[in-house]
Amino acid sequence: MYLAGSNGTGDAGFAPVAHWPHHYLDEGPCQLLVTSPDQRIRIGWFGDDFELWKITAAEDAVSAPRWTATFSHVTPAEIVAGLTTALAHDYAEADAADGNGLFLASPSLYWADAVRPLTDASWVRDGAAECGTVEIIAPDGQAGVLIDNRLSGWDDETVTLWAGPVGWGTRAEAVFTARTPSHLIAATAAAMADTTPVLRERHQINRKMAHLVTLTPVGPTAPQISRAPTPLDVRRTAVTQAVHRAARFPQTAAVLRVMAARSRTATSAQNRASNSAHALGTRPPASPSVPRRSR
Repeated sequence: MYLAGSNGTGDAGFAPVAHWPHHYLDEGPCQLLVTSPDQRIRIGWFGDDFELWKITAAEDAVSAPRWTATFSHVTPAEIVAGLTTALAHDYAEADAADGNGLFLASPSLYWADAVRPLTDASWVRDGAAECGTVEIIAPDGQAGVLIDNRLSGWDDETVTLWAGPVGWGTRAEAVFTARTPSHLIAATAAAMADTTPVLRERHQINRKMAHLVTLTPVGPTAPQISRAPTPLDVRRTAVTQAVHRAARFPQTAAVLRVMAARSRTATSAQNRASNSAHALGTRPPASPSVPRRSR
C-alpha cells in the first residue's frame, strides 16, 4: 500500500475530519484548509506543491504551531488518514475549557514508542545508519523510517517515514518535527504498515513502481440471469415448504389421526346435509287445498 502513490485526491485523508469546518482558498498555494472547530488543529492541502499536506497543532487559534507534519505528493492519502484519524479522536476526547488535548502532549523520551507498529510488523533496524540516527527498514526494503537524534531544536525535522525509490515521482515521505506527540507518529506508522490493498487506476501507478506492487484487477460483478423454475425446482420448493410447516407446527401421529377422522366426519355430515337439502328442494310442492263452495 505504501507504494501505491496518490490517487489525485485527498478524500481518504480528509474523511476522518469530514465534519470539521472546511475553508476553500482561492489565493495562495493552500487550496483547502480543514480546521478543528476551535482552529487549534489545521490540515492544509497544497494541490500543486511537492509537500501536498501540511498538518499542524497549536495551543490556540493564533499561536505558532507546536508541531508540524508534512506529506509529499506521492504519499497515499490512506497513510495521511492514520494521522487525521488519531487527531479527530484526540480532539473529541479533549476538554476545550482546559485547552488540553493529547494532540499537544510531549513526545516520549524513547524513540521506539513512535515506531512500535513497524517493529511489531517485523521491520528491522539497519545497522549501517549514521551515528546519531536510527533507521528501520521494511522486510521488502522498499520503505523505512529515519529518526535523527542529532538535532535539538523544537522545530527540527526528526522523524521521516519514507517509501519507494528516491525520485520526485516515486518517493513518498512523511516528516514530523521534534515536538510531535509519539502516539501520532505511531498512528501514521501503523497506517503505513497496514497490508490492506488500496484502490488505484492503472495510470495512477508510476511506471517505475509497477514492478514493485501487486496489481489485482477489479470490476463490476456479472449480473445474474434469472431462469424459469423447472418441475424439479417446483417439487423441491413444495417439499421445503412442507418441512418448514411441519417444523413450525409439529403434530403427533395420534393427533393427526384424530384430525383426519374429524375431517372425514365433517365431510360426511356436509354431504348428508347437502343431499337432504337437495331432496327437499326437488320435491314437487303440494297442491293448495281449494275451499269447497257450499251450495
